[in-house]
Amino acid sequence: MKGFLEDANYSIGLLDEGATLADVIDNCIYEHTHSGKRAFYVGDLGKLVKKNTQWQNVMAPIKPFYPVRCNSTPGVLEILGTLGVGFACSTKSEMALVQDLGISPENMIYTNPCKQASQIKYAAKAGINIMTCDNDIELKKIARNHPNAKLLLHIATEDITADEETNMKFGTTLKNCRHLMECAKELGVQIVGVKFHVSSSCKELQTYIHAISDARCVFDMAEEFGFKMNMLDIGGGFTGSELQLEEVNHAIRPLLDVYFPKESGVNVIAEPGCYYVSSAFTLVVNIIAKKAVEHDKLLPSGVEQTRNDDEPVFTYYINDGVYGSFASKLSEKLNTIPEVHKKYKEDEPLFASSLWGPSCDELDQIVENCLLPELSVGDWLIFDNMGSGTLGEQSTFNDYQRPLIYYMMSFSDWDEMQDAGIASDTLMKNFFFVPSCIQLSPEDRFSTAA
Repeated sequence: MKGFLEDANYSIGLLDEGATLADVIDNCIYEHTHSGKRAFYVGDLGKLVKKNTQWQNVMAPIKPFYPVRCNSTPGVLEILGTLGVGFACSTKSEMALVQDLGISPENMIYTNPCKQASQIKYAAKAGINIMTCDNDIELKKIARNHPNAKLLLHIATEDITADEETNMKFGTTLKNCRHLMECAKELGVQIVGVKFHVSSSCKELQTYIHAISDARCVFDMAEEFGFKMNMLDIGGGFTGSELQLEEVNHAIRPLLDVYFPKESGVNVIAEPGCYYVSSAFTLVVNIIAKKAVEHDKLLPSGVEQTRNDDEPVFTYYINDGVYGSFASKLSEKLNTIPEVHKKYKEDEPLFASSLWGPSCDELDQIVENCLLPELSVGDWLIFDNMGSGTLGEQSTFNDYQRPLIYYMMSFSDWDEMQDAGIASDTLMKNFFFVPSCIQLSPEDRFSTAA
């Protein structure tokens, strides 16, 4: 399998009930301390199983289509494929990854709003017919390269409470939908449904209600042109919180029951990405350099200096950064707080600190200001909730070395998969038992590709 890992082979450590994530991290750090202090991930694939169960309990019968770009590692894709989740692909390489799992083209959609002609042709050859579109130029491109395409018109949503830039996204207006249907009719292209997307930063659930109402208008409009519409994609924006999931379901369910009831034959799908993978992965990094800086140069503008100016202030450089696992930091705030791995006393003084990646680039700032005990070169920091937007194709800037990945799963989660009959023989061959009290050795570590 081609993708993030250079080696298709991987394994999943089965942990008995006495082992914890902290034990896994301790053992991996012990190994790396002796073999080379490289950044690494620990992925708890059992959390994917739990998230899927949660989705089925709250959101069924809405079928999830996982956006591969969120995390394209083989362990994630294979577990989700085994669970029966569909896949939303934005590139040829993502489509190929999912194809390698043996996933049916009917369980894949091509969601890139700006598609390359060559990749449209690839989708056509692979039998991946469902794709999104929001303008007439894209529509004509699809018509030329994929005569069997089935389009979801991507309509824009508006969240008046969100940041301005979150509104500057893809999607067409209701008025333009009529023009696109006229074009599709002339070109002989099928339109089979509607897609919208509500950003995870949106706090106003009314946005979903407006979007579903708009989608119903597009469905009614399509009847005038003779299109047979059978799919509604409510997009992503699911944070991973069970409370948020229940709030969204409570807001949209009554409207879906009225506008798109079961007897209408419309299949409602969604694209939960970080919902599945964000909490499943923990990143562990090593401090490779350290220096003291002036206090007023560290603090961001507008932050009151409450600490003694005589206290040291530290800048730490770690072996991963925005040109690697923290790439999302370039466009959004970091949604995790660094945790120090080594033990320190509760009354140990904390110092203003900043964290930077290894590139020595001014953009490679990971944490602008935080309080940490004084650390040393060689110490380790832990970032949780790092499974989304961090594990895909990454830069080789400044000889950046991709982190290793150690997959794990508890016996209880493994048993749940087996009891549900969703554990395929192909997947099961990747599991092996790990005792609760272990020291990982290079010959007997969890997995993975270098």
